[in-house]
Amino acid sequence: MKIITKVLIEKSAFISLVLATSILSFAVTANVEATQPANTASTHQHYDPQLDLDLSSLISRYALTGTPKADHPLPNIESPKAQLGMKLFYSKTLGGDNTTACASCHHPMLGGGDDLSLSIGVDSKNPDVLGSDRKLIGKKHAQVPRNAPTTFNVAFWKKVLFHDMRIERVGKYDIHTPDMSYPKPDALAGETLVQAQARFPITSVEEMRGGYLNDSHNQTLRRALASRLQENWLEEFRKGFEDPNGNVEDLITEQNYSEAIAEYERSQVFINNPWKAYVEGDKQAISASAKKGAWLFYTDQKDGGAGCASCHSGDFFTDEKAYNTAIPQIGVGKQNGKTGNNDYGCSLITNNPKDKFRFRTPSLLNVEMTGPWGHDGAYTSLEAITRHMLSPVESAKRYETKQLKQKSIDTRFVKENTLEAIAEGIDLKAKPNLVEDDVTHLVSFLKTLTDPCVKDRACMSKWIPDVGDNDPDGQMLHAINARTGKPL
Repeated sequence: MKIITKVLIEKSAFISLVLATSILSFAVTANVEATQPANTASTHQHYDPQLDLDLSSLISRYALTGTPKADHPLPNIESPKAQLGMKLFYSKTLGGDNTTACASCHHPMLGGGDDLSLSIGVDSKNPDVLGSDRKLIGKKHAQVPRNAPTTFNVAFWKKVLFHDMRIERVGKYDIHTPDMSYPKPDALAGETLVQAQARFPITSVEEMRGGYLNDSHNQTLRRALASRLQENWLEEFRKGFEDPNGNVEDLITEQNYSEAIAEYERSQVFINNPWKAYVEGDKQAISASAKKGAWLFYTDQKDGGAGCASCHSGDFFTDEKAYNTAIPQIGVGKQNGKTGNNDYGCSLITNNPKDKFRFRTPSLLNVEMTGPWGHDGAYTSLEAITRHMLSPVESAKRYETKQLKQKSIDTRFVKENTLEAIAEGIDLKAKPNLVEDDVTHLVSFLKTLTDPCVKDRACMSKWIPDVGDNDPDGQMLHAINARTGKPL
């Protein structure tokens, strides 16, 4: 009897050991799979060598290198001028009522934007609180008519800036701006498109200007802001322009502060993504789903693809042209149309009726991080904007405002405004035989365009001033996340 009992005990112990080992093995395996990077090809996915061959052919056809080219040398964020530009970018001194900085709507930890469909500039309840829960005060609806474009990789734009392309290079050296009638060049625009752009948010009543000198010409306002800076910023400008003996009148000018801000913006180069690695030869850099998405993206509709690259072309993923894609029109708009809440887009600049409802093709680099999407931020998920671009008329007609996270948006006339854009004639063809997998694969591909740095606070810290940095006049924006209450 003792022998039998001993055998049973030993057998029971053996079974327990086997079960424990199996459970441990499963737990380790599950943990490894759960922590696998999202954009890294899984070893469990089916490998299709033909798909790699097809993509190789498409990469050659479109002459892709993975690296967009800039017209001007790219600055280093550590350079003195870029460092000065960063401090100016975060300074509320450039806001007319001293409550708004450039970074209020273009923060590096919010995709170079503000995580809002429509920006809240001068009318914020708490100027230091940023993100999707930033609150409006004093008005029922957000007054900024368009979504804040990302500052990421802004240095690679060669022809136009802003959704309506109101900053435009005309000729080899000249730049048109809204300070001049279209298409006359602006002698004060500066050398780069980015500097020309940097001179305008401060003039917008809704964005940064508020009621400050609102009856004055834009240039009068810019010079008044330079006078503000002259009170406390001389040493910063001496360091930034590497002129230790420079005098205040010569150094602190509107041309110089816009040049410094542009240098900071142009230093925001984030292009080291998995797709770039794939184009450069690493066939394991992206998943099988992303490869299918890339095939759809670069293959013409007549050959079964989605034809996205016809507009989102090159390594910068834009042809820098404007199209009517029937993005649902939310917000206060530009006081156009029968409703007074529509936005006629580029035609407001060119005065050409053919440009009604047309907006610039955005770059798709880091698109995962730059939402909400559309010229007015109408779509709040990457899947939704992708689905719209594949089937624009159907998506626009079925648009539901309940997806909006921001509460202070006028949505009374969305249907009427959007139907007017559709009736005008859209420039985008729906993908034939669209299936849900098309959306899934394209979104997988779009996520491979994200530089991991833009998700990493430590990596992005170079572009965000420290609380302990010198603050010349006590007006530095140290942003707080609207949802967490913690520093961004």
